[in-house]
Amino acid sequence: MNNYRKFLTPGILKSGMSRRAFIARTSALGVGAVAANSMFGRMAMAQEPVKGGTLRMGLGGGSSTTSLDPALIASQVPFHVVRAYGEQLLEVNADGSLNPRLAESFEASDDAKTWTFKIRQGVKFHNGETMTPEDVRQTLLRHSDEDSKSGALGIMRGISDIRVDGENLIVEVDVPTADLPYLLSDFHLAIQPGGGREDPTAGIGTGAYRIVEAEPGVRYTFEKFADYWDESRGHFDTIEMTIINDATARNAALQSGQVDIVNQVAPRVAGLLDRAPNITVDHVAGRGHYVFIMQCDQPPFDNRELRNALKYAINREEMVEKILRGYGSVGNDFPINESYPLFDDSIEQRSYDPEKAAELYKTSGHDGSPIILRVAETAFPGAVDAAQLFQQSAQAAGIPLQIQREPDDGYWSDVWNNTPFCASYWDGRPVQDQMYTTAYLSSADWNDTHFYNEEFDELLLEAKGELDQETRKEQYSQMAQILRDEGGLICPMFNEFVQAVSTDVQGWEENGVFELMNGLAPVKCWKA
Repeated sequence: MNNYRKFLTPGILKSGMSRRAFIARTSALGVGAVAANSMFGRMAMAQEPVKGGTLRMGLGGGSSTTSLDPALIASQVPFHVVRAYGEQLLEVNADGSLNPRLAESFEASDDAKTWTFKIRQGVKFHNGETMTPEDVRQTLLRHSDEDSKSGALGIMRGISDIRVDGENLIVEVDVPTADLPYLLSDFHLAIQPGGGREDPTAGIGTGAYRIVEAEPGVRYTFEKFADYWDESRGHFDTIEMTIINDATARNAALQSGQVDIVNQVAPRVAGLLDRAPNITVDHVAGRGHYVFIMQCDQPPFDNRELRNALKYAINREEMVEKILRGYGSVGNDFPINESYPLFDDSIEQRSYDPEKAAELYKTSGHDGSPIILRVAETAFPGAVDAAQLFQQSAQAAGIPLQIQREPDDGYWSDVWNNTPFCASYWDGRPVQDQMYTTAYLSSADWNDTHFYNEEFDELLLEAKGELDQETRKEQYSQMAQILRDEGGLICPMFNEFVQAVSTDVQGWEENGVFELMNGLAPVKCWKA
């Protein structure tokens, strides 16, 4: 019955199928008239949001070290927590367009150096205060502060001035920046009272839900904010987010009805889970990628030949087949794929070449000691298995790769960005400027590969202000090739976001910007 529903629901919701046509269509699938009539009634009612109830989410990617400060979001759970209680100026839709949120509208000067954002009026914070343009200004200024350690610091560095003019926020940039509205949609930039300067961890925002309880690494609970400004969102009375980092336990919780949504479904079990009663597995392609990151300034990865030896020593096709099980595609050691505008598909695809890897390894002069790769399952679904495949393919090239498994709890605070070689993931960003500025610009706080390249930085700066799209595409292509050949990123695969949802959950949308509808499932969905 679950498969029938998945096949038939689009026809009702999108084409206005009549009851008679629906029953005729289901009879061809062997569904009786009584059952079909009941299905039609339930699905037809599901077109209109139902208010009330509790959404229960089982989430991987949480830790006891997780903070409520939006600046410090570094994994899935804090992202979803902030999505529930906070909002940004703008939001990226599934088709890549921008959706105004706390900014009602925006416009740029002819040279794209001065941007004006009209700030929405009458919006309330959870503490009862009314949001002002000054709150927005202070939020952006806080994330521009080097001491904030914000994940958005890299994209804020090009801003020279932020000021308030009545209901408007004026943003000046050092160089023309065609993608500034996309940059300001960054999920770290949730608007807080006073910019969050007094207490960035207070968990107070303008979102559909306010935090009731926060136990990092355990659970978060929320209730509908009575004064929320957007009536089209926030249909549940309450939301419960339970941290379940173990994938088997997470899926079992969904199958037993303890939770309604889970993230990070491992591709190896996705098909089996999709056949379970009253569960739908959703998968959507996007910009996410699973990676192994080497810090270019730390031995032995400060050796270019060794870095490239490891890049040729990974069997990408095997990894996509065995780890992603078809839910993704091969990567090419830079973080951009065909989901991005201005992607250059003519760049030669790097393939597994153990002979070339062995030659580069010999040239590197490495002493033969074990090369330690740190990994935990929380890095990405199948990360441990992927690391073992990497170890085997590297062994064929004579490269002594050693796997060191780390605890899931604390991985994002203790291992990622703190050790020279580890597994990780990136969800990508809406535009190339944002992806490169966040993670590969020399001055970026989240430059987790410690990639410092003047030519790359100069090209990125030029591309920011280039309004001719063909020229800009060529600049991005050059940057991709520099990063591919000089950087510390091993990107074997681009993943689809694979998640599972109870069939009671309605209003689901395909959105590949990030998992669980770009984090908007709790605020857009409802229960039948």
